[in-house]
Amino acid sequence: MLRTLRPSPLPLIPAAALTHSTRSVRRGDVEPVARGVYVDSAAWRGLSRWDRDLARIHAHLLRHPDAVIYRESAALLWGLPIVGSLDAVHVLCPDTSKSRRVARARLHTSAHDDRVVEEVQGIRLTSMVDTCVDVARFRHPAAALAVADAAVRQDPRLSAAVLAAVNEERASGRGRRHARWALARADGDAESAWESVSRAAIEWSGFPAPELQRWIGPPGDADRTDFWWDRARIAGEADGHLTYDGRCGDPARTSLAREERDRRLRRRGARTVVHWSWDDLAHPSALREILVGVGLVPETVPDLGALASLSRLLRPGGQGT
Repeated sequence: MLRTLRPSPLPLIPAAALTHSTRSVRRGDVEPVARGVYVDSAAWRGLSRWDRDLARIHAHLLRHPDAVIYRESAALLWGLPIVGSLDAVHVLCPDTSKSRRVARARLHTSAHDDRVVEEVQGIRLTSMVDTCVDVARFRHPAAALAVADAAVRQDPRLSAAVLAAVNEERASGRGRRHARWALARADGDAESAWESVSRAAIEWSGFPAPELQRWIGPPGDADRTDFWWDRARIAGEADGHLTYDGRCGDPARTSLAREERDRRLRRRGARTVVHWSWDDLAHPSALREILVGVGLVPETVPDLGALASLSRLLRPGGQGT
């Protein structure tokens, strides 16, 4: 299987390549992304937070080409989604060094060498499997589930069982128990981080697990819904705000298309179709109220601690650790 990594979203400019570098920096024409590495300021302002993090990783590699990229930083290079903010470029160091933070990099050390380090396109980083396990051990379970779901979706050789086995076989027990929840639930049918986080919120709210990506309607003319509760005949859609803010075309047309699709789903057997947004997940009780409101019956009491921590993760700047 051909493996590729995500490239830098912007050209990186070493300080030595800048013409009249001091003047360019003073005027604000360029933005520093690592010590001695710059990008065009105007282009930088148009990047998403995730692409900015990716540019910082590549800038670190420009200065330290032998670095082993680790944890969330490795996940971004593999094309796996990160939920919450990335506070630094994460680098795995030999066990003779001490874990520490240097400028915009966080250097981690391990007494065990049982991670697989791959070299892809000249970049050294932890394997996709080990990256999933590391994220699951040290990040919020919902963030870890988003990474694990995407890895299983991207690589058909992976599965929840494979990820769980690597976690259990690690020599270090640090974070092993914490990782089990997310790795055991890895499912490639979840098509986005948004759906993965919704899966976590649904479970922690006490509802039965839905079927993912259920086709409803005749072959060749069916509609697919993100979540499906067969007994209740409820279709669930994790929409977020991006669908309706103009980035995916005219918002009015998008809204009309959604309404027509909902009508088709109801004609084809759905009792109701329910939508929720990112903000609904960021408020601990909102999704539960939405689903109860359309007749879905919880099976267990909600995990209020997990829901509160999810709310913290989804706030701007949330680390989720």
